[in-house]
Amino acid sequence: MALDWQALTRLTSGASIQVERVRIVDGDSADVAIEGRFEVPPLAQLPADDQVFVAAFVRCHGSIKQMEKFFGVSYPTIKNRLNRIGAQLPFAEIDPPHDDDRPAVGDLLTRLERGEMSVNDVLAHLQKKDKEGER
Repeated sequence: MALDWQALTRLTSGASIQVERVRIVDGDSADVAIEGRFEVPPLAQLPADDQVFVAAFVRCHGSIKQMEKFFGVSYPTIKNRLNRIGAQLPFAEIDPPHDDDRPAVGDLLTRLERGEMSVNDVLAHLQKKDKEGER
């Protein structure tokens, strides 16, 4: 009997894991087992409740309004959770790389969210970027 992914997530309590054995259950290769060291995908490394949240977001086709209704929370709550989860998934960078040493807006917001910068610091950086862009 196979345990579900939520049971595995609870058992590992957020610790890093590697999968060492995989068994194919369907198709022509059914019951073939493969042994080795396999990295767990980043989405599978999220806590179970965040995995459920991401799955719900995909099922809602990315509609924050539907997510608000489904979870019974506000728009900022959904956005904050998406930002927190997104910060844990480094494989998909959406901010283009910069040639200069000025941080991207997304980097500034991440640093703000982590408490590494104040709102005033972020605003000062953004105003500096605007002034430099006018030149």
